[in-house]
Amino acid sequence: MRIGTLGNGLMAEALAGQWVKAGHDVMVGGRDPVRAAEVAKRIGAASGSLSEAAEYGDGVLLAVPADVAVDVAAMVPAGRTVIDCTNALDHRDFTLAHPGTAEAISRAVPEVQVVKAFNLAAETVWRNPPVGLGVPICGDGGMELVQELVRDLGCVPVEAGGLRRAKLLEATAALAIGIWVGGGDVRGMFPRLADAFGAVLPGQP
Repeated sequence: MRIGTLGNGLMAEALAGQWVKAGHDVMVGGRDPVRAAEVAKRIGAASGSLSEAAEYGDGVLLAVPADVAVDVAAMVPAGRTVIDCTNALDHRDFTLAHPGTAEAISRAVPEVQVVKAFNLAAETVWRNPPVGLGVPICGDGGMELVQELVRDLGCVPVEAGGLRRAKLLEATAALAIGIWVGGGDVRGMFPRLADAFGAVLPGQP
């Protein structure tokens, strides 16, 4: 698969590096061609401008600050899948500055398929992802492509619903980051559903 990254920061480097190892062709794109080339060299990828990376990939990782995500995503050609890993955090109180980033991208660029994924963990996790880690993904199309890329990390794709539910992933990230910054440990927050809700899940016989 051909994958372009819109952005050449830590998340782009971590995820793209894993996809290169899995055998995909990757182009790292950025506004700064020198920085993009440096990142690409470290992970064994090609480099280019943002527009070149947008044109290059069947799947396009959107790894830029959330406040420019919509504008950058507009570079992606029709029919491609945009993987949105952004979190629009207000770092003053770790709430969402702009809820619904993934939906906003889809409204602004309706000819692409937007999938929210990879936003619940920091780049350090994606450099060496735990085998079997569940990765929630939300989207109305392009899910198969993202599922493949999740599996290539040794992780498990977890379908979390349509794109309308992407805002819940964004809110979950804000909640978890705020707890972590405050000194809390979020790793034990999610017990097995059978333990959380009883032996039988709601709505099940």
